[in-house]
Amino acid sequence: MSMVTISNLQRITAPKLAEMLLASSNQPSPDSSIAIVDVRDDDHIGGHIKSSLHFPSRSLDAMMPTLLRKLADKEVVVFHCALSQQRGPGAALRYLREKEAALAAAAAVKKAAEEQEASKDGKKQQVYVLDRGFVGWQEVYGPDERLTEAYRKELWEDGY
Repeated sequence: MSMVTISNLQRITAPKLAEMLLASSNQPSPDSSIAIVDVRDDDHIGGHIKSSLHFPSRSLDAMMPTLLRKLADKEVVVFHCALSQQRGPGAALRYLREKEAALAAAAAVKKAAEEQEASKDGKKQQVYVLDRGFVGWQEVYGPDERLTEAYRKELWEDGY
């Protein structure tokens, strides 16, 4: 049984994430060791963090195996929704629990190889929730084209 709960999920601030993204090859990119997973649904408008993966929360159950595969080699994974109060943390929790279950199942079949893959030179994947979600992100980094794509300021002028 997993010891991860909503209350002990790690949070990351927008400035810290921006610093990490800019430090990794000077530009966010799909080849980066950092993955951002945007789980907004119909509110996925007005911009998104550059190179983020869009996995709407309503389709997360069906897409979880794909998400696990896409994120397997990432050192840092950051989940967010609009405010990161429900969907973002919920998605991070589901991801961590599914990942633990997949590792446990694989370990039962082939323990040694899975342990080697899971350790990846002793590095454990860090999973975070973006504090204040995309709403907080766009307040500071919306106009920054190095970090945000498809930003539409007019959609954010009156608040979320």
